[in-house]
Amino acid sequence: MQLDLFSRLLSRVRPNAPATSLRVGEAELPIEIVRNPKARRYILRLTPERVVRVTVPRAGNRAEAFAFALRQTAWLEKQLAKPPRSRHATEWQHGTEILFRGERVALQLDTHVSGCVVKFADQAVALRQTATNLRPAVERHLWRLAAKELPPRLLELAASLQVTVQRVTVRNQRSRWGSCSRAGTISLNWRLVQTPDFVRDYICVHELMHRREMNHSVRYWRHVAEAFLRWEEAERWLKANGGLLR
Repeated sequence: MQLDLFSRLLSRVRPNAPATSLRVGEAELPIEIVRNPKARRYILRLTPERVVRVTVPRAGNRAEAFAFALRQTAWLEKQLAKPPRSRHATEWQHGTEILFRGERVALQLDTHVSGCVVKFADQAVALRQTATNLRPAVERHLWRLAAKELPPRLLELAASLQVTVQRVTVRNQRSRWGSCSRAGTISLNWRLVQTPDFVRDYICVHELMHRREMNHSVRYWRHVAEAFLRWEEAERWLKANGGLLR
């Protein structure tokens, strides 16, 4: 049964040449195959440029990637039906307000003979060249700042709570503020530098408590409540500002 379905799906791909496009409803979309040895499964994405991008794991192949994309045409049609996001809505320009350490601060572009600098709060970010969108440079700066500040703070809290940690990483996570592996590696989202200090500390404690309970059971939340009294307040802030992850 599965082999017959796989054969029918492949029959929709041109037999004598690698397919370069995929029919989605009334649209013919270009398709891009990207191999990633670290990927554990096939991953499908529709880029803002309306390109179907399929990530292929080490053991995968192009034929299976196309079949995977074909099975997801209903999802792709839904994505195409969504109104396109305004390009300017995602850009950061002179005067744009962003969150930094829980406070709204405005980006100030300072242009002079020797170059351009973006200033906000007590930070200054040098630009290699004049840019209308300041977001990439500012986010890179925030990530570097997070990589410098977050691991020491987590280890400090771990020591006070008598919790052992094997490794701390700072990552660009799009769906979570942090994570903890069974091996003892804790990953933190660089965007924590945009949150208030007590929220940053709460996420650190939240992940540290997973070193005691690798779940979200009643007992786990009891550990959290005992270790961090403001956990409910922090959860409310995160819920209200979850858009930072997007």
